[in-house]
Amino acid sequence: QVQLVESGGGLVQAGGSLRLSCAASGRSFSTVAMGWFRQAPGKEREFVAYISRSGGSTYYADSVKGRFTMSRDNAKNTVYLQMNSLKPEDTAVYYCAVRRRYSGSYYNEGEYDYWGQGTQVTVSS
Repeated sequence: QVQLVESGGGLVQAGGSLRLSCAASGRSFSTVAMGWFRQAPGKEREFVAYISRSGGSTYYADSVKGRFTMSRDNAKNTVYLQMNSLKPEDTAVYYCAVRRRYSGSYYNEGEYDYWGQGTQVTVSS
């Protein structure tokens, strides 16, 4: 069983930055790929970013490419999401998750288990 705890959300003005953290329990963190997803009010949860086990590969949704950076520190069992140039449309609850299946694509939430509780990000205009 893996437990994930997100932190770092908050209220920020458009153009500002936030860094989200996701701390994982368990000793096998370096063996799993991780993803960030978000869910805005009234919308379905959507893919944001993905990082491979080693951190050598990252992928992003087109809507955040060039503004968000996902990274990981396997020694600290933590993944991060650095969010710059934030826009009001980035407002959502952000979740991290462990990728447990490789039957489809990294952007499909069905590939993931062990979701965190989420952290709210609100960007004011």
